Amino acid sequence: MNTKNIFSSAYRKDYFEGYSNGLNPYLKVNFKKNDDAFSSGFNSGRNDYERMNGDINEGIPLRIVTNKVLEDFLLAGLIGLSIDTEGYTHFQLSVIRKWYLSGLEKYDPNESIYLFAILKKNGIQIY
Repeated sequence: MNTKNIFSSAYRKDYFEGYSNGLNPYLKVNFKKNDDAFSSGFNSGRNDYERMNGDINEGIPLRIVTNKVLEDFLLAGLIGLSIDTEGYTHFQLSVIRKWYLSGLEKYDPNESIYLFAILKKNGIQIY
């Protein structure tokens, strides 16, 4: 691969297309698009998917963990909310647990009281 190519918009486009294909275990990969950018992106996306959900060879779980899902669990820990872990695999739960506990370590009940008051004032109920 020519290192100058990694700074081109065409390379970034192909890389991100490969990355999104790698993140989604349900998509069939377009093997006709066999360039370095797409392959690098696919491998990076697949590594991220497997880091959060386990090896794809083990099967696709009912619920998919993404960075957004992990951020939601971190936020739940930060404000001391209970979490719903139904439908996640043991592997996924071990990843989720780390994020939730990281938020829980920073949990401040006083901040949560203020946040809940603001949410309630705006008509948002937290259960």
